Amino acid sequence: MHTLVILPTYNEAENVLPLSREILAVDGGLEILVVDDNSPDGTGRLVEEARPAERRLHLLSRPGKLGLGTAYLAGFRFALEQGYDAALTMDCDGSHHPRHLPDILRAAAAHELVIGSRYVPGGGIVNWPRRRQALSSFANLYARLLLRLPVNDITSGYRCYRRSVLETVDPFGIRASGYSFLEEMCWRVHRAGFSITEVPIVFEQRTRGVSKIDSSEIYRAALHVLATAFRRPPAPGLARGRAEDETPAAAERAEAERSAAGR
Repeated sequence: MHTLVILPTYNEAENVLPLSREILAVDGGLEILVVDDNSPDGTGRLVEEARPAERRLHLLSRPGKLGLGTAYLAGFRFALEQGYDAALTMDCDGSHHPRHLPDILRAAAAHELVIGSRYVPGGGIVNWPRRRQALSSFANLYARLLLRLPVNDITSGYRCYRRSVLETVDPFGIRASGYSFLEEMCWRVHRAGFSITEVPIVFEQRTRGVSKIDSSEIYRAALHVLATAFRRPPAPGLARGRAEDETPAAAERAEAERSAAGR
């Protein structure tokens, strides 16, 4: 299965190339798209310099810090336009270890959405304070109950989406970012009738660089879940890969992204 691994980055110069090498060594069918938000530490420059020696490594440079949700959308757009069979999202800080990729890819052969899960047997979390573990567990329980989802780890960003999912659920219609984006995507996939499975992973707190997670995002996600629970799901349809909106400026940004990615 020809799979695109999407790595959103902002100041990940210490991690991006070592992680990319580990990912590409797992399977010859994997390629990587680094979606870099103009990292001041030169993350994008390092990737650009490494590309001539590794044709499976791609770079999409964006003008500034635009958010995790829009980084996923940019990666999905690239995957759809370039004909990949699946899009796999990972964090670039080392918390999502490539050793779990073979299990995720095997599961993706039989399911349309595979989630690398901390909250199924065999999964876990390393080096998180108890308060954060408790908050994460509660956030997942809250979302699972309100959205009526058969998923234990709704906020995990370690996921593999089959192409059919991206073409059907219209991720480009999601305005939320961060945890909220992940929760709504899971809700849309489930309501569209796609098969979802969870593969155990051990989430490892980053050891290099600085965490960019804002704890207030969890509370914003809680409000978004509440609003989503009372919404009617969007009608399934073919995703056309549109940007955040349909304005000429958005179209220009999308074209700039395509050029930056080397298409």
